[in-house]
Amino acid sequence: MDFTVLVSFMVASIALAIMPGPDNIYVLTESITKGKQNGILTSVGLCLGVLIHTLAAASGISLIVQSSTLLFSVIKYLGAAYLLYLACQAYHEKPMDVNTATSKSDNLETNLQLISTGFFMNVLNPKVTLFFIAFLPQFVVADGWQVSIQLILLGVLFMIASLLVFSSIAYLAGGLTRYLNEPRFWVYCKCLKMTVLIGLGIALLMD
Repeated sequence: MDFTVLVSFMVASIALAIMPGPDNIYVLTESITKGKQNGILTSVGLCLGVLIHTLAAASGISLIVQSSTLLFSVIKYLGAAYLLYLACQAYHEKPMDVNTATSKSDNLETNLQLISTGFFMNVLNPKVTLFFIAFLPQFVVADGWQVSIQLILLGVLFMIASLLVFSSIAYLAGGLTRYLNEPRFWVYCKCLKMTVLIGLGIALLMD
């Protein structure tokens, strides 16, 4: 695959992972209330779930490519429309109510339980699969490796980028809490999210 494409993909992946959403907000609150180790282990589970969505997207898109390049183009345009729809949703988003009150669990959660919690949170979210079907194809190179291999590689890179961001959030959780109650913080996040999603959608339409 082209190095420039990979760099662009990693930049987009990191930007998307940084944006406040259910996953990284959950990692943040877990880290604040139960310690950074809990947050990091939950992050591992969330990112392992990405593999399932990647395999689902790769197998489905590969079959479409094998049967018809026209259908693949349709998928890409629908993907662009979905990304623009997510940008519209972002415009209407309200600041999340993040509970950072310290709490202690009566039962000590094992490492495996924390990882499985994050894993099933991600796997059981159908919106993630839709997002991957919309997001990954625009970075597929026509004269590159087999489409399924490219998609799996992109999914693994997205998983690595997300793990780095989520683990950093867990590690820095204590210092991030003061930003959560700042209205400007959420305004900036909304603008960034809309910009990235609109940019991806337009790039996909023009490809």
